Amino acid sequence: MGEQLNLSNLRPAQGRKDRKRVGRGVGSGKGKFSGRGVKGQKSRSGSHKMRAGFEGGQMPIYMRIGKLRGSTSKDAMPVGPFRTETAPINLRDLDRFESGDVVTPESLVEKRLLKNTRIDVKLLGTGEVSKKLTIRVHAISASAREKIEAAGGTIELLREPKAPKRKKQRKEKPAAAETEAETEEAPADESAADEPAEAPEA
Repeated sequence: MGEQLNLSNLRPAQGRKDRKRVGRGVGSGKGKFSGRGVKGQKSRSGSHKMRAGFEGGQMPIYMRIGKLRGSTSKDAMPVGPFRTETAPINLRDLDRFESGDVVTPESLVEKRLLKNTRIDVKLLGTGEVSKKLTIRVHAISASAREKIEAAGGTIELLREPKAPKRKKQRKEKPAAAETEAETEEAPADESAADEPAEAPEA
């Protein structure tokens, strides 16, 4: 029979180690510089909270490498801050569906063809389809549309495609207006200008 447990023989299940008490004088073993070394950035408070990629003030590598050239406007997607992307699904991936099924982003997740529904789905034309399916996706290629309609399927876009933006045409000034302005500046009667002035009467 083991020893009876009481307040006089209580002890922790694992050995306890005292924490390091720094800055308690030079004679304590961890005083003066408290294990941080002498001066420098890492001896200061908050020095270990640097952001990822910080190189001590040196030009970081993500700023030294080449940049992607080109426009960064909304009309130049997917380049720039307005980058958009779609999850590609090919026609050959739709073999898991039966004839008459409705293909939606949710059903693609159930068939493990798509990770989640947070990204728009675009159906591409790689492969063949022989089943009559109802397709409900955000975008579709022209070849995929032809193959699905040839198999008797229907397509419903969840997002209407954007119309291409027309370029503004510069208006040219009519040449007739310039010729009229030149004629107005010319003297009305040139013959009157050529006549000599009359002499004054005596």
